[in-house]
Amino acid sequence: MTSPTPRVRIQTVTIPVADQDRALAFYRDVLGFEVRADTAYGDARWLSVAPEGSAVDFTLHPPFPGQAAPGWQQGIVLHTDDIAGVVAALGAAGVAVTGPEQVGWGVQAQFADPDGNGFVLLQQG
Repeated sequence: MTSPTPRVRIQTVTIPVADQDRALAFYRDVLGFEVRADTAYGDARWLSVAPEGSAVDFTLHPPFPGQAAPGWQQGIVLHTDDIAGVVAALGAAGVAVTGPEQVGWGVQAQFADPDGNGFVLLQQG
């Protein structure tokens, strides 16, 4: 008999960004995320943000040596109960949004951060 696999959970997703201050302004001021950490260590900076109440945070970090350029992160799904309101707010902030469109699992739209990291906005139902 094998022992069960220990449980794991998602805590942090790294979003590769070119400029942490520009990224912070987008995630905090446009998306309304809260700042979870903003700490300097040596020449580096640990900057994480998250939607209020989320168990998962996003670390906004320049690519590490040998990693792809900013903008490679694609397809992270953000849930909302008011997709029309979020799409309107993004548009008012100058963010290009594709959709919303009805799909089999709800209504979704897509947008990208200033570095080209892509997100899916989903309202299930």
